[in-house]
Amino acid sequence: MKTVVIVSHPNIASSSTQQFLREAAAEPNVTWHVPTDQPLDIPAEQALIRDADRLIFQFPLYWYSAPASLKAWEDTVLTRSFAYPSVGGALVGKELGLVISLGQPAAHYTAGAPEQFSLSQLTTPYQALAHRLGMTWLPSFVVDQFGYQTETEKMHLLVDYQRYLTQEPLTHFSDQVNWTVRKLKAVSETQPDADQQKIGLVIDQISQNAATLSDLQDTLALLKDGGED
Repeated sequence: MKTVVIVSHPNIASSSTQQFLREAAAEPNVTWHVPTDQPLDIPAEQALIRDADRLIFQFPLYWYSAPASLKAWEDTVLTRSFAYPSVGGALVGKELGLVISLGQPAAHYTAGAPEQFSLSQLTTPYQALAHRLGMTWLPSFVVDQFGYQTETEKMHLLVDYQRYLTQEPLTHFSDQVNWTVRKLKAVSETQPDADQQKIGLVIDQISQNAATLSDLQDTLALLKDGGED
């Protein structure tokens, strides 16, 4: 699977959040792309996303939306003849997701909280875009208050971000387990024998826990079906 991350930020070089994510995105089959050429090379931009399976728009939330540069990119690159299903349909069947960085807690974005509206509500235009172009909408990935995160939290963020970019599909727990096991095996190959053994034990434990959870889910499903009868 190929993923293209379209990054929109007014001053990306000074953003610790974006620089961290850029390093985390250094994965096979992931292209981190910051459109800077003006005017845009439209055929090149279109070829980039035509070749992708997963398209990610990444940006800080500015006044409840993305920076203007992302809207300008959309208006320029997503032409009718290229993107409309009834004409070009170049993005039909691909996935669209958002990586949104926040300067305040994500919990503020809900009814009754300081911001009153959820991020799902604020990102409705992108959901509409995915629907209009025949794309599959992904749950958004939120990075809130990166500057206040501990080193442990940042390590969790790195893994979760890499998974968001590369795990296929995103929606099933079993696929998350498989992705984690594959990553651990890849890391293990570069480690000394003693560390490989430790990683092997971790992999075995993850697999056992996943199997136990799967059994519990099956049991709960049976109990639910029995209760409905």
